[in-house]
Amino acid sequence: MTRIVVIDNHGQFTHLERRALRDLGVDTELVDNDTAPEDIDADGIVLSGGPDMDRIGRCADYLDLDVPILGICLGMQILAEELGGRVGSGDYGGYADVDVEILDEDDPLVGSLAPETRVWASHADEVKEVPEGFTHTATSDVCTIEAMSDTDRNLYGVQWHPEVAHTDEGEEVFENFIAICEQ
Repeated sequence: MTRIVVIDNHGQFTHLERRALRDLGVDTELVDNDTAPEDIDADGIVLSGGPDMDRIGRCADYLDLDVPILGICLGMQILAEELGGRVGSGDYGGYADVDVEILDEDDPLVGSLAPETRVWASHADEVKEVPEGFTHTATSDVCTIEAMSDTDRNLYGVQWHPEVAHTDEGEEVFENFIAICEQ
């Protein structure tokens, strides 16, 4: 059975990420972000959302585990920051419904949502520049980089929260990530 761990970055929806994976039949566990990388046994990792970069524990170390990673909100920002991209304050701020345009319909994580989807997202901070090797895969009128992917390294990020009911096709994002982890 596919095992995907959710790294707890102290976000208010983190438990919903684990529940979404469990409900899709995945062996899953919520793991504290101070857990030693060698203690993580998984076919994939979700870097959860959270309040800020000051509380990301050992998340940077998990990027070297050679398993697919999905960064959600702060998790995507961790990917960008640690791999040479740039994160900054968003112009929009708090949580809101957002229409997201999918830019790459062949992307294994968000391509199936094309041409657009409605999501629940926070834009207090956001990725301003994707790291080398990443493709910008989704955009909106409130945030230029709503999603990004590095398919060679199986690293993916979404600014929005696929685990909440307000996101129209959130379950599909998790299904797509599970498929990536099963390859």
